[in-house]
Amino acid sequence: MALTAGIVGLPNVGKSTLFNAITQAGAESANYPFCTIDPNVGIVEVPDERLTKLTELVQPKKTVPTTFEFTDIAGIVKGASKGEGLGNKFLANIREVDAICQVVRCFEDENITHVSGKVDPIDDIEVINLELILADLESVEKRIARVGKMAKQKDKEAMAELEVLEMLKDAFEAEKPARTVEFSDEQKKIAKGMHLLTIKPVLYVANVGEDDVADPSSNEYVQKVREFAEKDNAEVIVICAKIESEIAELEGEEKAMFLEELGIEESGLDQLIRAAYYLLGLATYFTAGVQEVRAWTFRKGMKAPQCAGIIHSDFERGFIRAETVSYDDLLAAGNMVAAKEAGKVRLEGKDYIVQDGDIIHFRFNV
Repeated sequence: MALTAGIVGLPNVGKSTLFNAITQAGAESANYPFCTIDPNVGIVEVPDERLTKLTELVQPKKTVPTTFEFTDIAGIVKGASKGEGLGNKFLANIREVDAICQVVRCFEDENITHVSGKVDPIDDIEVINLELILADLESVEKRIARVGKMAKQKDKEAMAELEVLEMLKDAFEAEKPARTVEFSDEQKKIAKGMHLLTIKPVLYVANVGEDDVADPSSNEYVQKVREFAEKDNAEVIVICAKIESEIAELEGEEKAMFLEELGIEESGLDQLIRAAYYLLGLATYFTAGVQEVRAWTFRKGMKAPQCAGIIHSDFERGFIRAETVSYDDLLAAGNMVAAKEAGKVRLEGKDYIVQDGDIIHFRFNV
């Protein structure tokens, strides 16, 4: 499941600091625009308490978590859709990701310059959204010119596509992203094939100061971002990138104690990774045995043979059955033998839609 979420935002909002904390990959972080020119890619483990519990239950020789990919994209500025700053390069990088994590500055700091001279998270969001909309509008207008000729000749596919293009054009001219347009199922397929920037799902990341971590609701900027996100049908994660970079260097008890001192139960990064993972419609199934307990990423809605193919193509090709038990049922039973005796282990066939948290043993023959 090679899907990636791109971290975007205006310059100096904390994108690279956040990315460094997520991946500890050391992307350059400096107090001037364009310090990140080429996108940095980092692979992170997806935090999942279920994997820890399964490890305790099975006591395997090794445990392997599933992973997720983040791409740190350089700061966008006004006029990016027309090539301002490094606009064309930035937009091309965003086109390559599957979801957008938009970092928004929700803190005051006179030592860190803001590209527009003031802290205004909604203005920041609207600047980025508008640049992406303008880039999409240009793509759609070019496509209309080509498809329109074919539609005049009564080409059915072209006529269907033109209808979608016109709907998108209307939305963009009203400064609304593609993801807000209400399409039929057939129209969704057409729109998806256009690889638009504004059709990608978005997660807003409110970057707050150290004093606001324990009670982000008291931050008026965060409240504004949440109100905006609600209208955009998007989620908001509140983090302090500066603190997260400190947390990222800690492990185990030391990390737990630091979180307790801050008055928070879970790091913002763990919340962000999980939120981005689910934003893309991803879920996790597990394989569990004495050799290895492992988490596997799959797309929600995938059937058992497809999920088997994630492990190895032979598993999908020779799929017979999936011996399946839910995480909750296995945990309640205490072990696989007890789960079988309680009738909680099922044999599922080719049409079974795998559920998040399933523990599966695939039977196959090639």
